[in-house]
Amino acid sequence: MAFAIEDRSIDADTHVVAVTGEIDLFTAPEFKQRVSAPIDEGRTHVIVDLTDTTFIDSSSLGVLIGAHRRLRRLEGRLVIVCSNDAIVKTFRITGLDGVFTIVERMDEALNGDTVGA
Repeated sequence: MAFAIEDRSIDADTHVVAVTGEIDLFTAPEFKQRVSAPIDEGRTHVIVDLTDTTFIDSSSLGVLIGAHRRLRRLEGRLVIVCSNDAIVKTFRITGLDGVFTIVERMDEALNGDTVGA
Protein backbone atom coordinates (compact mmCIF):
# COMPACT_ATOMS: atom_id res chain seq x y z
CA MET A 1 0.00 0.00 0.00
CA ALA A 2 1.51 3.32 -1.08
CA PHE A 3 2.05 6.09 1.44
CA ALA A 4 -0.47 8.92 1.20
CA ILE A 5 -1.85 11.60 3.48
CA GLU A 6 -5.22 13.30 3.21
CA ASP A 7 -6.30 15.99 5.58
CA ARG A 8 -9.36 18.12 6.11
CA SER A 9 -10.75 20.66 8.53
CA ILE A 10 -13.88 19.68 10.41
CA ASP A 11 -14.43 23.08 12.02
CA ALA A 12 -12.39 26.05 13.25
CA ASP A 13 -10.72 23.96 15.95
CA THR A 14 -10.68 20.39 14.59
CA HIS A 15 -8.53 18.94 11.82
CA VAL A 16 -8.20 15.34 10.57
CA VAL A 17 -4.98 13.89 9.15
CA ALA A 18 -5.58 10.45 7.54
CA VAL A 19 -2.58 8.30 6.64
CA THR A 20 -2.45 5.36 4.23
CA GLY A 21 0.49 2.96 4.14
CA GLU A 22 3.63 2.97 6.27
CA ILE A 23 4.91 5.80 8.43
CA ASP A 24 8.64 5.26 8.78
CA LEU A 25 11.93 7.13 8.71
CA PHE A 26 11.38 8.06 5.06
CA THR A 27 7.76 9.22 5.31
CA ALA A 28 7.88 10.72 8.83
CA PRO A 29 9.03 14.20 7.66
CA GLU A 30 5.91 14.65 5.50
CA PHE A 31 3.77 13.18 8.28
CA LYS A 32 5.28 15.68 10.74
CA GLN A 33 4.62 18.60 8.41
CA ARG A 34 1.00 17.59 7.84
CA VAL A 35 0.31 17.04 11.56
CA SER A 36 2.09 20.28 12.54
CA ALA A 37 0.44 22.53 9.95
CA PRO A 38 -3.03 22.65 11.56
CA ILE A 39 -1.46 23.32 14.97
CA ASP A 40 0.57 26.15 13.43
CA GLU A 41 -2.73 27.51 12.05
CA GLY A 42 -4.25 27.58 15.53
CA ARG A 43 -6.30 24.41 15.53
CA THR A 44 -6.38 22.83 18.97
CA HIS A 45 -7.91 19.44 18.22
CA VAL A 46 -6.11 17.15 15.79
CA ILE A 47 -7.36 13.70 14.86
CA VAL A 48 -4.80 11.36 13.31
CA ASP A 49 -6.62 8.62 11.41
CA LEU A 50 -4.46 5.50 11.20
CA THR A 51 -7.29 3.29 9.91
CA ASP A 52 -5.44 2.59 6.65
CA THR A 53 -1.93 2.75 8.12
CA THR A 54 -0.04 -0.54 7.94
CA PHE A 55 3.10 0.25 9.97
CA ILE A 56 4.54 2.86 12.32
CA ASP A 57 8.04 3.14 13.74
CA SER A 58 9.78 5.23 16.38
CA SER A 59 10.03 8.25 14.08
CA SER A 60 6.25 8.33 13.70
CA LEU A 61 5.82 7.93 17.45
CA GLY A 62 8.11 10.93 17.89
CA VAL A 63 5.92 13.00 15.58
CA LEU A 64 2.81 12.05 17.56
CA ILE A 65 4.49 12.80 20.91
CA GLY A 66 5.61 16.21 19.65
CA ALA A 67 2.13 17.06 18.40
CA HIS A 68 0.59 15.86 21.66
CA ARG A 69 2.92 18.13 23.69
CA ARG A 70 2.22 21.16 21.51
CA LEU A 71 -1.53 20.64 21.72
CA ARG A 72 -1.45 20.21 25.50
CA ARG A 73 0.30 23.58 25.82
CA LEU A 74 -2.63 25.04 23.87
CA GLU A 75 -5.13 23.14 26.06
CA GLY A 76 -5.94 21.06 23.00
CA ARG A 77 -5.99 17.38 22.27
CA LEU A 78 -4.61 14.77 19.90
CA VAL A 79 -6.89 11.81 19.19
CA ILE A 80 -5.72 8.75 17.28
CA VAL A 81 -8.14 6.56 15.31
CA CYS A 82 -6.69 3.06 15.00
CA SER A 83 -8.08 -0.45 14.93
CA ASN A 84 -4.95 -2.17 13.57
CA ASP A 85 -3.94 -4.62 16.31
CA ALA A 86 -0.22 -4.42 15.49
CA ILE A 87 -0.19 -0.63 15.70
CA VAL A 88 -2.30 -0.57 18.87
CA LYS A 89 0.16 -3.10 20.33
CA THR A 90 3.01 -0.69 19.55
CA PHE A 91 1.22 2.03 21.53
CA ARG A 92 0.60 -0.42 24.38
CA ILE A 93 4.20 -1.73 24.51
CA THR A 94 5.62 1.80 24.58
CA GLY A 95 3.12 2.96 27.19
CA LEU A 96 1.74 5.57 24.82
CA ASP A 97 -1.75 4.10 25.08
CA GLY A 98 -1.81 5.84 28.46
CA VAL A 99 -0.72 9.14 26.92
CA PHE A 100 -2.81 9.34 23.76
CA THR A 101 -6.55 9.06 23.37
CA ILE A 102 -6.92 6.10 21.00
CA VAL A 103 -10.30 5.14 19.55
CA GLU A 104 -11.30 2.54 16.97
CA ARG A 105 -13.64 4.61 14.78
CA MET A 106 -13.76 8.13 13.41
CA ASP A 107 -17.23 8.75 14.86
CA GLU A 108 -15.74 8.15 18.32
CA ALA A 109 -12.99 10.69 17.61
CA LEU A 110 -15.54 13.26 16.50
CA ASN A 111 -17.68 12.69 19.61
CA GLY A 112 -17.99 15.82 21.71
CA ASP A 113 -16.67 13.95 24.77
CA THR A 114 -13.46 13.08 22.95
CA VAL A 115 -12.79 16.21 20.93
CA GLY A 116 -14.07 19.51 22.21
CA ALA A 117 -16.01 21.71 19.84
